[in-house]
Amino acid sequence: MNPIRILLADDHALVRAGIRTLLEKIPNVEVVGEANSGRQALEMVKTRLPNLIFMDIAMAELGGLEALPRITKDFPGVRVIILSAHANEEYVIRALRNGAAAYMLKDAATAELEFAITSVSQDKTYLSPSISRPVIDSYLKRVGGPHSPLEQLTPRQREILQLIAEGRNTKDIASDLDISVKTIESHRLQLVERLNIHDIPGLVRYAIRSGLVSAER
Repeated sequence: MNPIRILLADDHALVRAGIRTLLEKIPNVEVVGEANSGRQALEMVKTRLPNLIFMDIAMAELGGLEALPRITKDFPGVRVIILSAHANEEYVIRALRNGAAAYMLKDAATAELEFAITSVSQDKTYLSPSISRPVIDSYLKRVGGPHSPLEQLTPRQREILQLIAEGRNTKDIASDLDISVKTIESHRLQLVERLNIHDIPGLVRYAIRSGLVSAER
């Protein structure tokens, strides 16, 4: 039986090392790579060919919730387990809407890792027990309903919002994304209008509440 190939995506090296150590104790599991950002994870999926990705939410350049729909769209055979310190209902529901196969909390019992991998490998959805019941109830009520303002932004607008919240200026963002300053300014104007937030501190606070960036950054 071929081993389950796993990619780890978290911007904390110690966290990755700890998870890797635990995963390597599980039979029929192979860790094939480590990424420190959502953008790097996207590149490594192409070369490392994982079956499953453990991915954090708040990472520099491109967060887990932004990388998630790109991975599920471009690599439908790859299953994604969000591994986060946050039990925020909005994060969980966004993850489920965008195709996450599981949502685990970082303070979960180590036995949950194997259980989550088994569940996901059987095409089941897994949520940490402490968040399962209320989140499932809310998700079932809201699925198909109105999306949050953040979800109404395009993927590019959310990416630009994250970079703004990380302190990048327009010129730097244009360079990072390899598009023109004029295009960045156009996207920025649209996301400001859709969110109805017209100052940088307000955008930063919104990005933190929405899980695009961590309050620690």
